[in-house]
Amino acid sequence: MDANATTKAPRFIYEVECVGADGQVKWTERIENLVTTVGKTDLIDKYFKGSAYTAAWYLGLKGTGTAAVGDTLASHAGWAEVNPYTGNRPAITFGTTAAGSNTATAVSFSITVAGPTTVAGAFVASVNTGTSGLLYSAGDFAVSRSVVAGDTLNVTLTVSAS
Repeated sequence: MDANATTKAPRFIYEVECVGADGQVKWTERIENLVTTVGKTDLIDKYFKGSAYTAAWYLGLKGTGTAAVGDTLASHAGWAEVNPYTGNRPAITFGTTAAGSNTATAVSFSITVAGPTTVAGAFVASVNTGTSGLLYSAGDFAVSRSVVAGDTLNVTLTVSAS
């Protein structure tokens, strides 16, 4: 079998940029995520089995600790969600799919907590708040990063099956 013909579950690449209150880029990070077991199961149920489906997805920020394939939105013992911004998890707006991938419009988090707050990764969930939804994916930064009030985190997601 051609190794290039095999595909794992669609995964996300997170491009993260932290811009300070002065408009200068403080740091950037590019990470690939893991797809959780519940995310893979949901994908199969929705796409191949044809069960109830919604296209609503939201982006959250995670604190220190390592994401694991067995994590769920209700149970992720290795890490906690951090919310150094006002409001719920922002919605992800996808663009046009081509060549097995789709890049979403950048999601911006305006940091409002004085901080510093440690941000160590990001995740994609099916609900904008709470733990009753689906955790599709989560990714860890190479190193934890600090954000403070006045910073803006811009996160561009690309979902790819190739």
